Amino acid sequence: ELVVADPARAGLAAEVVGRVAATGASTVVVVSCDPAALGRDAGLLVAAGYALDSLRLVDLFPGTPHVEVVSGWRQR
Repeated sequence: ELVVADPARAGLAAEVVGRVAATGASTVVVVSCDPAALGRDAGLLVAAGYALDSLRLVDLFPGTPHVEVVSGWRQR
């Protein structure tokens, strides 16, 4: 199963990561608009049994400091 999450700038809540893990999804894709929030989310995902599989930076707003980071996670 696949879960795709595109949270607000604050990132995923710990409760959300817990619910995602409870689904048994083998793959999780997270679209983050704040790299710092992705850092926090990464810790939660690793603690929930996922490992980073892919990471891609997407510049949707050229000429600004804003970027989207798409990360792929696989269940360990």
